[in-house]
Amino acid sequence: MTKEEIIRKLTSRKLWLAVAALVSGLILAFGGKESTAKTVSGVILQAAAVIGYVIGEGMSDAAGAAGAVIVQEIAPDKPPFMTGPGLEDSDD
Repeated sequence: MTKEEIIRKLTSRKLWLAVAALVSGLILAFGGKESTAKTVSGVILQAAAVIGYVIGEGMSDAAGAAGAVIVQEIAPDKPPFMTGPGLEDSDD
């Protein structure tokens, strides 16, 4: 399994819903209270949202840190310009 596949699986909402359902079911099966099962499920789903956000932002930042992209506009009256992370587009 590649790193990208693992990341995709860890950010899957379906996976975290399944984990929350499994854990809450186990809590109820072993005599836990329904309120405890609901609380634990909620915590799991909230943690999944945070994990997904952090991984997504990390991937976005990593892609942005790859460097600026040089783009030349095809117009005889305009000079070439650069776009990329941290650079502003100018339409002078």
